[in-house]
Amino acid sequence: MDWLERMNRAMDYMELNLAGEIELSEVARRACCSSHQFQRMFSFITNVTLAEYIRRRKLTLAALELQNNEAAKVIDIAMKYGYESPVSFARAFQLLHGITPAMARQDGIALKAYPRISFLITIKGVDAVNYRIETKESFEVFGMELVFRNDESGNAPNTPAQFWQLSHANGEVERLAANAGDLPRFVSQDSYKVHGICSYKNTGNDTFPYMLCSFKSGTSNVNGYSTITIPAQTWVIFPSEPIAWDAFDGTIETLYRRFYADWLPTSGYEQVDETELQVYGEGAGLHSVELWFAVRKV
Repeated sequence: MDWLERMNRAMDYMELNLAGEIELSEVARRACCSSHQFQRMFSFITNVTLAEYIRRRKLTLAALELQNNEAAKVIDIAMKYGYESPVSFARAFQLLHGITPAMARQDGIALKAYPRISFLITIKGVDAVNYRIETKESFEVFGMELVFRNDESGNAPNTPAQFWQLSHANGEVERLAANAGDLPRFVSQDSYKVHGICSYKNTGNDTFPYMLCSFKSGTSNVNGYSTITIPAQTWVIFPSEPIAWDAFDGTIETLYRRFYADWLPTSGYEQVDETELQVYGEGAGLHSVELWFAVRKV
């Protein structure tokens, strides 16, 4: 089963269960990946979060029912699409459509419709996708790790970005860099000493691990840190151009989108183990980032 078929199987499941409970674990199972990976892929490809897409589809169908079934009560439609009360339903409905549910039954009223998403191969522009494929032996990284929820709930830091900010502020990033030691030979010697690694182990359907890490070498001091072993893998690596610090967020988002939307669907590879590395460095006196994705031939 190819990438497109897996993604569309997941969309079929969601469409059939809009008037019921959508289990994200089942969505991910049909796409042959984890819940965290599916939500990331979906948002990078479509520019909308999975939760927002589901909300829009539910409220699109709710509006159609209000218009086409005068006998149906607003409270019944609200409950059908997962809202606990008419008040919460009316608030969400008005936020999307700009009118109340009762007004939706008026003749000639304007409503919004968000159609079902289908994944297709499309012909786009001729922009080059810069990448390289490398096979690396097993290696180790060590550092500070936290487990985050996919919905970014919980106490701060509740995102990797906040984790980085806090660790810079309290000096932990600098301390880790001082303990990193020499860079291994398979890493560019222009790389910094502290990087990020994501989804390197299973922490449950609704969570994912993230570590601020350094590559372990013979001169590293790993005392007090978590250490993980990354098995021998084939990696597809997407490098950035030299950039300023304030351009990092947009650059990383673009690289993820190039991987998920442009490269992966037609490459003949699939992502494995979901391990992702963000390797930071210098280039032309500025800064750079490489995204490493573990892949294998289909």
